[in-house]
Amino acid sequence: MSNNLNTLSAAEAARAIREAEISSEELVKDCLERIAEVDDAVHAWTSIDSEYALEQAKQSDKQRRSGAPIGPLHGVPVGVKDIFDTKDFPTQFGSPVYKDRITTEDATAVAMLRQAGAIILGKTVTAEFACMSPGPTTNPHDVTRTPGGSSSGSAAAVAAAMVPLALGTQTNGSVIRPASYCGVVGYKPTFGLVSRHRVLRVSRNLDQVGVFARTIEDAALMAESMIGFDGRDRDTTTNPKPHLLRAVGEEPPMAPRFAFVKGPAWPMCDSATHSAFGELAGALGDRVEEVDLGSVYDEVFEWQRIVMEADLAKNFADDYLNHKDQLSPTLVEMIERGRKVHAVDYSLALDRIDMFAMAFAPMFEEFDAIITPAATGEAPVGLESTGNPAPATLWTFAGMPTMTLPLLQGEAGMPLGVQMVGARGDDQRLFRNASWLAKYLEELS
Repeated sequence: MSNNLNTLSAAEAARAIREAEISSEELVKDCLERIAEVDDAVHAWTSIDSEYALEQAKQSDKQRRSGAPIGPLHGVPVGVKDIFDTKDFPTQFGSPVYKDRITTEDATAVAMLRQAGAIILGKTVTAEFACMSPGPTTNPHDVTRTPGGSSSGSAAAVAAAMVPLALGTQTNGSVIRPASYCGVVGYKPTFGLVSRHRVLRVSRNLDQVGVFARTIEDAALMAESMIGFDGRDRDTTTNPKPHLLRAVGEEPPMAPRFAFVKGPAWPMCDSATHSAFGELAGALGDRVEEVDLGSVYDEVFEWQRIVMEADLAKNFADDYLNHKDQLSPTLVEMIERGRKVHAVDYSLALDRIDMFAMAFAPMFEEFDAIITPAATGEAPVGLESTGNPAPATLWTFAGMPTMTLPLLQGEAGMPLGVQMVGARGDDQRLFRNASWLAKYLEELS
């Protein structure tokens, strides 16, 4: 193996460690060196402990040499968004209110990553309370541009080859958008597949755990390690676990057909995005068909806002009442709007979550997946905003599985993601079709 082990995919690194071609300690050292090299400009990390990371790696290598069982992520470092509780790092929610907050228990998702053998390298920057006010993170492709949010540090850390995998969350567009802006794979599973126990609660109805990776295979490897029922998160499912990793290597029984859905966010997308998706549709030929949703989903942005803001007004009530002066004006405005939501409007909005998901079921009888923009365009210049989450809103609201693939570019040469959407509960087929699409376009180029 050459130097620069930090550029290995997670699957490559896990295999090399398992076969004793490299050690976890060597891999972690290269990741730490990369962080020292570039993070003064990118600012992806909020808590990191090099000595502790190396000690974890040494113990991981010792376990492998002993012949004891090892997990699928054995020795592979991951970054964790700073809203997941971790027993060995502060969890501060991107807010001075919780500066140096220490917990003694891992979030379930973090614990399952450890069980899979992962090394918790550190905590990545989040927007304040996983909402809209950005942290200090910049886009690794152009530090004058936003990396997106709220999972900004996780997306940037993977894009900058500081770590092969990172953990994030999405309540609106907080995985799909930063993955698109930073040019990495982002995956948000079907609602309820991954536990949110001991993760900052913004909205129980909308919060979903997601992953960042540099390959589709890596996203499958990480997500499959976390999926499972957890009685401490009543929204997790007892359905059988999907075989995501297996799906990546499977050939579809026949070439898939895709529905090109512009969706309610299309008018917000820039002309370069319109052109890029026109070219993509042309490249797919008869494998894609444009499907017009009409105006029935145009109000999804208001329904999503009602649910999210009412929920965060409830969940952040103590912070608002006791620490309002330490909250950003943007968050205060969201909380105050949420406090004014009428019960009947909230109830109607909740009804539409399942209604919207069910309404798409007939489409997946004809098509294998939906293709749609992941963002309104390439990452905007400026760090005062995390960008527009609108292209992800409908699919997140409906709890459908989504993935963004770094397949296109904007006018400035910045990444532009292609978002694929699957039927709720059919994440396995989503991975199989995403893998097919990536290979098909690679062969065309």
